[in-house]
Amino acid sequence: MNDAQLEQLIAATPNEKVTKESIEARIEKVDYMILPNSTVTVCNITLENGFSVRGESACVDARNFDMEIGRQIAYRDSFNRLWQLEGYLLAERRHQLLKRTFEEKSLA
Repeated sequence: MNDAQLEQLIAATPNEKVTKESIEARIEKVDYMILPNSTVTVCNITLENGFSVRGESACVDARNFDMEIGRQIAYRDSFNRLWQLEGYLLAERRHQLLKRTFEEKSLA
């Protein structure tokens, strides 16, 4: 199964979930930096609330270094970290909502 097929299957699920689009909508800016004298590329994604997440890429042989490939891999690394955090945030929101609902029913 390729990425496009997987995305179609995920999109078809009806329940609440984190999506690529929901994460992209929160991104304020993306900055890149290549560490001096290295093949390390760092991607810093800053969200609209000011929180930032970093991802990185590197290649072993400097002769293989390609700035655009490094940027793409570092961006994916950073984006995947955001995806995990957004998943946690969604789970926490759902937990808090259930907790409040249970507490309200207990008080009634």
